[in-house]
Amino acid sequence: MAIKTFNLPDPGEGLTEAEIVEWKVAVGDTVKVNDIVLEVETSKSLVELPIPWAGTVAEVLVQVGDTVEVGAPIVSIDDGLGGDIAPTPAIPGETAEPASGQEAILVGYGAKAGATARRARKGVAAARTGAPTETEQIAAAPSVPEPTVAAPREPAPAPTAGGAPGERPRAKPPVRKLAKDLGIDLAAVTATGDGGVITRDDVTGHVSSTSANGSAPEAVSGSPTASRMPFGSGEREERIPVKGVRKMTAQAMVGSAFTAPHVTEWVTVDVTKTMQLVGKLKNDKEFRDVKVTPLLVLAKALMVAIRRNPGVNATWDEANQEIVQKNYVNLGIAAATPRGLIVPNIKDAHALTMLEMAEAMGALTATAREGRTQPAQMSGGTITVTNVGVFGVDSGTPIINPGESVIVCFGAIRKQPWVVTDADGVDEIAIRHVTQIAVSFDHRLIDGELGSRFLSDLAALLEDPARALVWA
Repeated sequence: MAIKTFNLPDPGEGLTEAEIVEWKVAVGDTVKVNDIVLEVETSKSLVELPIPWAGTVAEVLVQVGDTVEVGAPIVSIDDGLGGDIAPTPAIPGETAEPASGQEAILVGYGAKAGATARRARKGVAAARTGAPTETEQIAAAPSVPEPTVAAPREPAPAPTAGGAPGERPRAKPPVRKLAKDLGIDLAAVTATGDGGVITRDDVTGHVSSTSANGSAPEAVSGSPTASRMPFGSGEREERIPVKGVRKMTAQAMVGSAFTAPHVTEWVTVDVTKTMQLVGKLKNDKEFRDVKVTPLLVLAKALMVAIRRNPGVNATWDEANQEIVQKNYVNLGIAAATPRGLIVPNIKDAHALTMLEMAEAMGALTATAREGRTQPAQMSGGTITVTNVGVFGVDSGTPIINPGESVIVCFGAIRKQPWVVTDADGVDEIAIRHVTQIAVSFDHRLIDGELGSRFLSDLAALLEDPARALVWA
């Protein structure tokens, strides 16, 4: 039989690693060319990976939860054609010559032409280039007399419940940290994970069992922890690894907050006429197949406000000390997903009709919630809207999306008493739909006057959408 090893392909956008989220196949399964075999999460999105060969799954080389570098082998396929074992395809950009029988990487996988070669992870490079691993080097080295006094790098572990005698208990770093915090010796924990790996549940289960047997340390009488239990059924603290989309979001927000000088302004608006327009559109047969919300009206109003104040649709070029004004609008919509906050954008939103905008927003939202947003859909944004009103929040001071200069925060719409002036100039109190709009902008290129005029125009359009016919 001939075994072909499939490497983690380069997803592009400068990404160097991905986390294994779900395997769609198991050892022994039959696959066809382009069958989806697994799902990975990069720092930007979930990606489904197809297999480039047909055959039988011979071996799954990485497990769910593992973080794998681009180019690392992830699964082996028996193509059933016979012959020698085919080595793992080379990674573009490496200078090492491929081993005999090695095949070229498939079109559509791998780094873009001219991409800089990345330093291979220790152990992975050895497997790809055919160089002996550290274990093989030790085995091949001539035997020498053992020194009479030697301090081992770490004590030899005692026989463990989850592994062979003398073997160090197998567990991932977060599980080891949990065990250390709880004062648990992993050698005493029974492993239930694949391949004898100790899981978080194994550690917490061990704590529960020792507590039931009376062997766990007791809390000091009268201490705060003596009578208080954690919210859940697990340990008092839980450590959640920051990776994937959440890690990228954290880095981007820190970079934005400490790079662009933020200024935030907000205004309270009577949006009763906007709500009346939403109601009419919902009853319009042309809009029956799309979702009509106040956010849709805001998005369309935003296009008009940007046309009147084009300076807000720009970015700061630090390297060249220039302001780059964009004559197009890629409208970003901040979306909260189970994997973190992402900001996909609607390309050329300025050219869309209201109906086209509704269709684009519906497709963007559905894709984001499924975690299928691709990196290209999150790049190139020019201005962003974050809708905190869906959470019942009135307003906020949002952080500008990196690479942009303005973010608009749309608050909850509530019925409130409002002073209304009639045609005769008489003031009266009426129940109206009221909301707050906040705008954060980069003060390096947007001064207070421009930012205020932009916010005022946006508020005026929501107060009376008919103004768009005059201003457009």
